[in-house]
Amino acid sequence: MSIAVRFDNVSRHFGDVRAVDGVSLDIAGGEFFAMLGPSGSGKTTCLRLIAGFEQPDSGTIRIFDEDCVGIPPYLRQVNTVFQDYALFPHMSVLDNVAYGLMIKGTTRAERYLKANRILEMVKLSGFGQRRPSQLSGGQRQRVALARALLNEPRVLLLDEPLGALDLKLREQMQDELRALQRELNITFVFVTHDQGEALAMADRVAIFNRGLIEQVGTPKAIYEYPNTAFAADFVGSANVLTPRMSHVLGLDNKWYSLRPEKVGVFTNTESAPDGYISIDGVITSVHYLGASTRLLVDTSIGIIAANIASISSNVENGQSIRLAWVPDVLHPMRGQS
Repeated sequence: MSIAVRFDNVSRHFGDVRAVDGVSLDIAGGEFFAMLGPSGSGKTTCLRLIAGFEQPDSGTIRIFDEDCVGIPPYLRQVNTVFQDYALFPHMSVLDNVAYGLMIKGTTRAERYLKANRILEMVKLSGFGQRRPSQLSGGQRQRVALARALLNEPRVLLLDEPLGALDLKLREQMQDELRALQRELNITFVFVTHDQGEALAMADRVAIFNRGLIEQVGTPKAIYEYPNTAFAADFVGSANVLTPRMSHVLGLDNKWYSLRPEKVGVFTNTESAPDGYISIDGVITSVHYLGASTRLLVDTSIGIIAANIASISSNVENGQSIRLAWVPDVLHPMRGQS
């Protein structure tokens, strides 16, 4: 399998801020790769380094085995879709999409032929004569995507392109982006702070924190087997058990992650099944989430979250309950850095 993008000990600092701090990373050709993390974690700077909008202070970046340090954006095999779409308001949709070919001096007939073909691919056939102001947010996002794809980049960079859309449309566009990436079989590098987007769309996810990568893996591996307390807490919602908490429960003095959906809830008069770890507590908060209800339970080791099916929910604040789980659902990990 070819390597589309390779970071080798790359750093980019802005004064005292270590935006990217010695990152090494491989992204495979044809992969849908997500860079996930909170604001200021370094993910967008990494995307800008791939695009050529930033240059590294140290380390090397290779795109399909070509050293691209110092190479300007327009000479790289990449294109970028921005969160604000950056469409020209005075141009038609067709001219927006065809703009890159116009700059290259391609004939009007040829660039319009290619632009119409791309618009059909992103389900905007017949929209070519409209202006961006006449489109919905989802349609403008498709126009930006079509414009980026027209020059046939080998790597498409997407900088939170769904951030401005409402939830329903965002979910629809997730499916469409994933289907388009599979159809084109080109490398997508997707930056997001939304864990749901990353888990739903990506082949692999890199979790960024303070300029470093905490973990790289498949969505399932990231969720089920977090390497660090940060990864466990940022992706999904996890109970992070400190060594002190683990010791009280009779476990090794390690950090563990415990997902709320793995925690069973019993009345305080029920015995936990054989082999389970159990602890008693008092419900301090009840959050209805639709299909499930999340309970926050004050126990002798701290607050533990548990999810139960909403259809069977019959709990309230102040109620005493027993929490229990099998030891196998605990995942050991590194603690807080």
